[in-house]
Amino acid sequence: MDDSRFQLVTDWKLTAPLDAVWKAISCVEDWPAWWPSVRAVAPLVQGDDEGLGAVHRFTWTTALPYSLTLDMTVTRIDPHVRIEGRATGDLEGLGIWTFRHEGGVTLARYDWRVDV
Repeated sequence: MDDSRFQLVTDWKLTAPLDAVWKAISCVEDWPAWWPSVRAVAPLVQGDDEGLGAVHRFTWTTALPYSLTLDMTVTRIDPHVRIEGRATGDLEGLGIWTFRHEGGVTLARYDWRVDV
């Protein structure tokens, strides 16, 4: 096994409508206002009307005393279902958001497969 490869999965259960969760995740430039680990998001390339092809530079804080910077290119969008992006920079790999709504709860899952 390659010690530099990581697969991280985060599941969020939110008592919010799917549309509101989709909008919050899709508006990545707003993440620093509500996501404490996101220090900054800078747009580099504007994508199409849905955001496909967009590139943003993210700076993340970590539990350890350092930060990570990566550029994320949106490679797939299925509205209200899935967003995929390719990361380059301090981390290299694929991030996949998936969404579904059931029983009054929106389930958002982030699968992060990266090499450092």
